[in-house]
Amino acid sequence: MDTPVTLSSSAAKRINAILSENGDADFLRVSVEGGGCSGFSYKFDFGRTIETEDLVIERDGAKVAIDSVSLPFLEGSEIDFVDELIGASFKIHNPNATANCGCGTSFSI
Repeated sequence: MDTPVTLSSSAAKRINAILSENGDADFLRVSVEGGGCSGFSYKFDFGRTIETEDLVIERDGAKVAIDSVSLPFLEGSEIDFVDELIGASFKIHNPNATANCGCGTSFSI
């Protein structure tokens, strides 16, 4: 079965590292909110409660939850973790985005 959103191995590795240091969370929650310089923005939180409507993605022991409202904006995307000269961060490779801001945290469709 194809998952509408995928998780890279580097993202799974980073999620597992963060969760091993933080006993207050069990998974990464990714959501989309209105706002940001391009119209929508990605939000990353760590949580303990998975809702019944959430899509849960697992890779190498790491879990990501995406709520049902955010899922249509993220379909076909890959959640990645990159370590670049300007910093390390989770990054969404979203084929639905028609424009992205320079910081990579907001997008438009």
